[in-house]
Amino acid sequence: MGNALHSPKVAVIGAGIGGLVSALLLAHKGLDVTLFEASDTPGGKIRQVHVDGVGIDSGPTVFTMRWIFDQMLAELGSSLESLLELEPLGILARHAWVGTDGYLDLHSDKTLSFESIAQFTNKQEAVRFLEFCKQTQTLYNTLEKPYIRSEKPDVISMVKDLGLGGLSALGGLGPFSSLWQSLGKHFHDPRLQQLFGRYATYCGSSPWLAPATLMLIAQVEMDGVWSVRGGMFEVARALAAMGQTYGVTLRYGSTCERIMLKNGQVTGVCLKGGEVFASDYVVFNGDVNALSQGLLGEELRPSFQIPALRERSLSAYTLSMHAQSSGFPLVRHNVFFDNDYKSEFTDIFQNRRLPQSGTVYLCAQDRDDSGLQQTPHERILCLINAPSDDGFNTLAQPEIEKCELSRLQHLRQCGLEIQAKPHQIIRTLPQDFARLFPGSQGALYGQATHGWTSAFHRPSAKTMIPGLYLTGGSVHPGPGVPMAAMSGRIAAARLMADRDSTSRSSRVVISGGISMH
Repeated sequence: MGNALHSPKVAVIGAGIGGLVSALLLAHKGLDVTLFEASDTPGGKIRQVHVDGVGIDSGPTVFTMRWIFDQMLAELGSSLESLLELEPLGILARHAWVGTDGYLDLHSDKTLSFESIAQFTNKQEAVRFLEFCKQTQTLYNTLEKPYIRSEKPDVISMVKDLGLGGLSALGGLGPFSSLWQSLGKHFHDPRLQQLFGRYATYCGSSPWLAPATLMLIAQVEMDGVWSVRGGMFEVARALAAMGQTYGVTLRYGSTCERIMLKNGQVTGVCLKGGEVFASDYVVFNGDVNALSQGLLGEELRPSFQIPALRERSLSAYTLSMHAQSSGFPLVRHNVFFDNDYKSEFTDIFQNRRLPQSGTVYLCAQDRDDSGLQQTPHERILCLINAPSDDGFNTLAQPEIEKCELSRLQHLRQCGLEIQAKPHQIIRTLPQDFARLFPGSQGALYGQATHGWTSAFHRPSAKTMIPGLYLTGGSVHPGPGVPMAAMSGRIAAARLMADRDSTSRSSRVVISGGISMH
């Protein structure tokens, strides 16, 4: 391992957000960091697809929990404002239902949401919304440290982190219930259950199987949602550029084929083409299933056995479009619900097919709260939840075409008409995501967050192999841009803690959090 005679060398595999953050922080600590990325750009799942001459965000589209970046950059003597142009969104999302006139806006301002819900449903439901907000705030404050800022939790660490007050608060929220069951206690209007139940899909999960603790995502969004000028790709680009200023060597177009071991300890990586890069540490920013499947070396497989019962998360069928739209008054984020919500997740997780009655998420990337579009053609991402691709149930063309026609008809029933020529649409399917992200089977969020113990089953940053660390969406604390960034911080902190100490038993907890909102 590293010694005082040379600066320890670190190979980071994958320039997704987790890899970019861990590389940046380790380089800032003085380590010699080389970041290997198979594609020719950074970002990982933050994909920008070029359609009809314009770049369209075709991965994550929501920037939340900016305190994670604010705190990290402050520690580096920088700021988010110096790297990115951010615009806060007052309307978190606009929601529409087939057979329902009008739409329901959810705002970052709870008072405006109260008024919107009262007008859309009734005042009693709006009052229930405020009670729901109180509980989500309590839940977030209770779980932020053990779930978000800490290494992989277990029952003992959870009890210690929560304390008696936290355990009492968590018990009162019914954490052993499913998200859907808990929402049924809060709201009488099933449309409100749908609206907040959709947060389970942020972790690639079903509202009927996800734990009630995912209600905290509602608080995350109400703490603020921002749009990024230039698109979410700018987040990755800015972090990559900042890493270079601290000495990170970025090697794009470099595919790692094997993580090398000697006597059970990391010695470096072997690249496609045969080049061997020796290093003291390796940080792997990819799907952990790639290691359990032996895709980076058979000798790694025994250390990453993932139980077969761990269900893979949602994938997606996306349409990246440079199109014309009319009818429905789009804002930045829009959600179009169908009436049979449960069948969507039955189709995906049980029948392993595209939903016959599915939700459509639409990001109109040239719009803000005003809803005004600047040009006749606009950048649009349509996303439909889909099953992962396990190689046995790969989606066939007739099923794909049927789903697309059905969902476009669904949008028309909600009042939205989209017109695009064939060259103005690029489609991405679960099998495409499976090719883009080896080992993932197209699942975009690692394992599904099903059951209250799901957080205990995610792999930690620290592995059984000395010198090998993990980060990214399949690693605790989970998926999403801010969580991937937090996992990168945790991986870097864990590596430095192990390097600086002979004891490897203590858990890493990132400081900050609630006070940083």
